[in-house]
Amino acid sequence: MNLKSWTRRERPGQWPLPGSRVVLEPLDWSAHLDGLYQAVAAPEAADTWDYMPIGPFRDPAHFHDVFDQVGADLGWETLVIRKVNGGTVLGMASFMRIREPHGSAEVGCVAFGHALRRTPEATEAMFLMAQHLFDELGYRRYEWKCHNDNAASRRAAERFGFQFEGIFRNDMVIDGKNRDTAWFAMTVEDWPAVKAAFEAWLAPTNFDASGQQKQSLEAFRA
Repeated sequence: MNLKSWTRRERPGQWPLPGSRVVLEPLDWSAHLDGLYQAVAAPEAADTWDYMPIGPFRDPAHFHDVFDQVGADLGWETLVIRKVNGGTVLGMASFMRIREPHGSAEVGCVAFGHALRRTPEATEAMFLMAQHLFDELGYRRYEWKCHNDNAASRRAAERFGFQFEGIFRNDMVIDGKNRDTAWFAMTVEDWPAVKAAFEAWLAPTNFDASGQQKQSLEAFRA
């Protein structure tokens, strides 16, 4: 690929990303704190943070203060996932390790509330973030990283079309324990096939009258 005309990319996550099921909105604590706390940070959702470097949280104020400080320190751009038309807050995800000069960013701190997990809304949220990065902003690389012991996150990465790239051994110390980090990514070359699979899977015709999928997302990429 000839990159002589390459230019720095715009920073992601600066405006809402509307879909047919959900809309992703840049984090605004005044609008989102109460709903976000109930969805992902209240005691009944504490398992959301099992493999995260932050959490769980004592109360909404603690959640706000910790997440806001870490996000600011690390340059995260966080999007809140809610139902369309100003509906219920369902979760959040952040663009991280944003490298505008290289057209590369990571999706991380993916916190799906219990009502969002394993739903078409969750898949659409991940599609909207990838589409924003590749189609709207012209990025070249999109990353997903997780604790190597986090089997659910590894499965999710592969389901969403990220390819496994390796394990960074002894990568971090979290709560006094070692973390080996599994790296996944998709590139601009991968994106057309990944996008087509997302669009085919999300189409209303892929779901029966009870809302069950007719064909898996992986099958559309096969």
